[in-house]
Amino acid sequence: MMHFSCDLCGKDLSSECDPRYVVKMEIFAAHDPCELTDEDLDDDHMEEMSRLLDENDDDEPSAQLPPAARSFRYDLCPACQKRFVGDPLGKETAQKFRFSKN
Repeated sequence: MMHFSCDLCGKDLSSECDPRYVVKMEIFAAHDPCELTDEDLDDDHMEEMSRLLDENDDDEPSAQLPPAARSFRYDLCPACQKRFVGDPLGKETAQKFRFSKN
């Protein structure tokens, strides 16, 4: 039998009588194509690509970009699922913390 627990509160979700909710999220860079101009079409793109490839060969292998997309999966109990659906980005929770000026 698989063991599941709520990723927010830690409640054991292994019993078959308690419902379990799965949240799947994916984050990726948005791509909004730029507007092309006549000047863009006149550029020598082969020369620019050659220059970029030469620069890339000179870089250290450790200086790589982070992954373009990431996926997340969370198990939630009914109470945490209800809270998550009501405030999926946690904005209300973040606004509750008000620190005094000491």
